[in-house]
Amino acid sequence: MIRVLGGPKRLCDGLTRRDLLRVGSLGLMGLGSGTSSASAGALTSGLPGFGRAKSCILLFLYGSPSQLETFDPKPDAPSGIRGEFGVIPSSVPGLNVCDRLPLMARVMDKVAVVRSVTHAYPLHGVAYALTGIPRITGPEELNPRDPAHYPFIGSVVDYADRLARGPAGDVSGNLLLPWAFSSRRVGEVPRAGPYAGFLGGAYDPIATEFVGRGTVKARKTLQQSTWEEPEPYRGITPESRFRLGETASDAISVDRLDRRRSLLEQLESAHRGLDVGASGIDRHRSMAHALLASEPIRRAFDLDRESPATRESYGMTLFGQAALTARRLVEAGGRFVTVFWDEYGLAGSGWDTHWDHFARMKDELLPGVDRTLSGLLVDLDARGLLDETLVLCLSEHGRTPKLSLAQGGGRDHWSRCYSAVLAGGGIGRGRVVGRSDKIAGDPVERPVSPKDLLATAYHLLGIDPALMLADRLGRPLPAAGGGVVIPELLA
Repeated sequence: MIRVLGGPKRLCDGLTRRDLLRVGSLGLMGLGSGTSSASAGALTSGLPGFGRAKSCILLFLYGSPSQLETFDPKPDAPSGIRGEFGVIPSSVPGLNVCDRLPLMARVMDKVAVVRSVTHAYPLHGVAYALTGIPRITGPEELNPRDPAHYPFIGSVVDYADRLARGPAGDVSGNLLLPWAFSSRRVGEVPRAGPYAGFLGGAYDPIATEFVGRGTVKARKTLQQSTWEEPEPYRGITPESRFRLGETASDAISVDRLDRRRSLLEQLESAHRGLDVGASGIDRHRSMAHALLASEPIRRAFDLDRESPATRESYGMTLFGQAALTARRLVEAGGRFVTVFWDEYGLAGSGWDTHWDHFARMKDELLPGVDRTLSGLLVDLDARGLLDETLVLCLSEHGRTPKLSLAQGGGRDHWSRCYSAVLAGGGIGRGRVVGRSDKIAGDPVERPVSPKDLLATAYHLLGIDPALMLADRLGRPLPAAGGGVVIPELLA
């Protein structure tokens, strides 16, 4: 593979010479100059649904929900495994879900659930779940700029689209809500995952910032630390919003500047000390200005344009209103929008239920995801958008079948078997793929890797799942980490 030495040269279409050489050298790897990603994928796959999804909304439940308290309950297991909750039938005959998901139970005929996702890394491996990296370590997961990192799925989509079509005026190809991942927990030490890896910082997603406040106080403890403040994932004010950055007309107080940074400040901060490069920061600057100047994008962030009933259908929570904003961004032409249920206040929060498992699942987590995911699916379907919008609801792993004796009960990390939910954009409705054993501890039918989920998403988004990307040394590496499309999921 050809490498260019020296600084990158930007051409009139915004691509660099390095990008163009990547295009040419990747011609035999599934994405070549003069060959669209659609035609490349059609030649290599032959499976239905290629390119069916015009856009994707990724909902990521960081910290990892229990498979037993969501989409793979085991009512006949011993009490120390099945837990406190029961099951209810869903709209799919024979498919039961946790009884704390009544709204999702009604719409399971719109989704496909995979009950046999499995891998070997029971840590908070967002990078492992959302990139092609073949193996992961704890230190790598705590270092977003570790040179070993592969690019995030949204970054691959953005990159492949630009190589196939060139800059086509789409300024919203890879957005992330509600804020830069892992930036609102104690210490604000970022975790890896939603970054462009060896593609370079130019293809990092652009994160919004949350301007608002929580309405329900929560108390969290972590070792010797205690946090007790309003928790936005439990509720936010109707005036709360997501924004891309400050505009010239904003009146900015010193306190507001201390509490949040503008989009351009985020980009400058990311540039300092990181391997972004002049071309990368220039591209981010131009995208930032284009986003801030785009009337459709500005309208997408204006939640006052939605009826109170629609807003309530998503839940008046941080996650709910971020998902509603994601739907509006997709309508405005967004290609890939990610919404994180992230840690807030203290590390070890989100879905990381090592203690107070049932109280947190009952009071915050399950009601929140139940309303938001069901509201998004119903809304997309009613608008005729579900068949062209891929919806992914993923996490990095599952939780132990056996309950611990921690305060309030707890489930620890478990990656040997867990569940994922997919819908729209070419996904078959009412499907169940894979089966776990009697305690949801291991797959007994159709084990599925997170890389297979990535490959399936690329296929539906019109990107060859066998696409190879050149790393910083020019070596061809698989974007999907060797994953293969899951035919049982395809409509």
